[in-house]
Amino acid sequence: MKSKKEQRRKKSYQKVTLETKLLVVDQIVNGQLSRKVASKKYDVPRTTISYWLRIYSTLAQQKIGMSKNQEIKKLKEKIEELEFVKDFQQDIIADMEIITGVDMAKKSLPKTLAKEIERKKKDRIKENGSMDVLGSLNKPSTNDLKPNKNNK
Repeated sequence: MKSKKEQRRKKSYQKVTLETKLLVVDQIVNGQLSRKVASKKYDVPRTTISYWLRIYSTLAQQKIGMSKNQEIKKLKEKIEELEFVKDFQQDIIADMEIITGVDMAKKSLPKTLAKEIERKKKDRIKENGSMDVLGSLNKPSTNDLKPNKNNK
C-alpha cells in the first residue's frame, strides 16, 4: 500500500471539442476503433468515451451498434415495404370505387394519393372493361368486337 506521500496524482486531460467527440463516437460506432484504442489515441478516459457514446450516438446505434450503411439499407427496405403496402391499398380502394361507383379517395385522401388512385382506376377499367354495382364484369366479348356480317 502506498503511503500518503507516494499517492498517485490524477492525470489531467485537456478539453475536447464537440467535433472531436462526434468523430470518436462515429469511428467507434462504425467499428473503425475500439473504445480502448480511441482512449489512447485521443488521450481520453474510456468512461468518458462511454459517456459520449450514450449522449451523441443515435438510439438505434446504441441498441444495435449498426453502421450508417446498414441503417440506410434497413431504411431502404422499410421504404420498399411501405411502398408495396401503399400500392396494395390503392389497388383495393380503386377496385372498391369501380365496384360501388363512389369516389371515396377524393373526399378523404390528400390530392396526390387521390390522383394516383384515379389513375389506377382508369388503368383497371381499360384492362378489364367496366364493372357494375354488384361487381360483375361488363367486359366486351370478342364476338362484340367483330363486325357483324349479317348487317351488311
